[in-house]
Amino acid sequence: MRTLPVRLDRDRPEPLGVQLSGHVRELILAGTLAPGDRLPSTRALATDLGVARSVTEQAYDQLLAEGWLSARQGAGTFVAAGGAPPTVMRRRPHQPVAAELITLDLGSPWIDPRHAAGWRRAWREVSAARPPRGYPDTRGLLELRTVIADRLARTRGLVVDPDEVLLTSGTTDGLRQLLPHLPSGPVGLEDPGYRAAVECVRVTGRATVDLPATGPITVDGLAAAYVTPAHQHPLGHVMPAADRVALLAAARESGAVVLEDDYDSEFRYDVAPIPALAALDRTQVAYLGTASKAVGPALRLGWMVPPPALLDALVRHREHTYDMPSWPAQLALLGLIREGWVDKVVRTAKRVYADRAPRVADALAPHGTPAGPAAGMYSTWLMPPAAVRRARAAAAEAGFAVAPLSRYCRTARMSGLVVGFGGVTDAELDRALAAMRRALDG
Repeated sequence: MRTLPVRLDRDRPEPLGVQLSGHVRELILAGTLAPGDRLPSTRALATDLGVARSVTEQAYDQLLAEGWLSARQGAGTFVAAGGAPPTVMRRRPHQPVAAELITLDLGSPWIDPRHAAGWRRAWREVSAARPPRGYPDTRGLLELRTVIADRLARTRGLVVDPDEVLLTSGTTDGLRQLLPHLPSGPVGLEDPGYRAAVECVRVTGRATVDLPATGPITVDGLAAAYVTPAHQHPLGHVMPAADRVALLAAARESGAVVLEDDYDSEFRYDVAPIPALAALDRTQVAYLGTASKAVGPALRLGWMVPPPALLDALVRHREHTYDMPSWPAQLALLGLIREGWVDKVVRTAKRVYADRAPRVADALAPHGTPAGPAAGMYSTWLMPPAAVRRARAAAAEAGFAVAPLSRYCRTARMSGLVVGFGGVTDAELDRALAAMRRALDG
């Protein structure tokens, strides 16, 4: 039997029993008390510490429950487990935070501040709505799937039943859900292309194959091919009609699934939106859409229309995993679409993007070549590596981060700038462009 080297402080806010159990635990972890050591009885320890016996009983009961101590009938209480001294988590010294750069990224949309009232109204309606009992329909809210199906038919030429639409937490979430249900084999992805999609495939253990971002795509030996046909990410061109037809024919022949990421097709301001690839062949195409480019990435909402052969398996899987987006976010998006808020935001943003794209061209055209037609909320400019470095350094000095095209390449060797102009103000964009132009002109 040992006397425990502990002291209790009645001025501390923790109860005495909690203090005592903590001290004993520390003694065991430090090796001062070893497995098999016998502890004083609760009565003897209470006398030794000058506390009520209930304090020591409470501490021993807690340590017995945690497995640090064991009680032997008629013999006493013993240390049951030991351990090395716990790692001390040291606080890092405070580091001054550098000023954060404003990112001219590809995915942040322009939301006109004049539309803020509609956004607030939608969320007030969510706060007043009664949440569902238990888990809602794993496909997603029927009302939201219905308006999305109507929107797909109206804007993308894709006629589907609401029960064929599955709501997701964004494009990458839809891709993650699709991958386990695809045939075995590697997945081809455009290069340069969407880095998040590549990472989604790789974490499943599937091999990836780099596909040309321009020109015909071969799907021989592939389980699936991930493409952005309406607005290639990040080069910006549209997949030609002949290449679309050839891709679908090859997919039918080989059994490969075409994964269509239709991420920002509504933001054409030169011609009408390009019809969805899935509108040409529902049997081989899994269609992925998102609200990120219209409503905002932080909402984390999207939708997919899988090939009919995969629909039942996906629904069954979701019924087991409850893999669905949050109910409040779904209800908010439903209100935003029904009220016409999303259509107003898209119309306003298209006008803004149509005005900003030529300003980007004016600054960069003397030093580079556009990789694709003006569309969406960014443009990509091919230029030599030295020019890219000068432009990015000047932008950073002015407080802006601009991505190099090489960031989106894997085996492709391309050099340029990818300039997003959605998630900034006009004044910010003009400052960034002026800084890059000065560096390139010099």
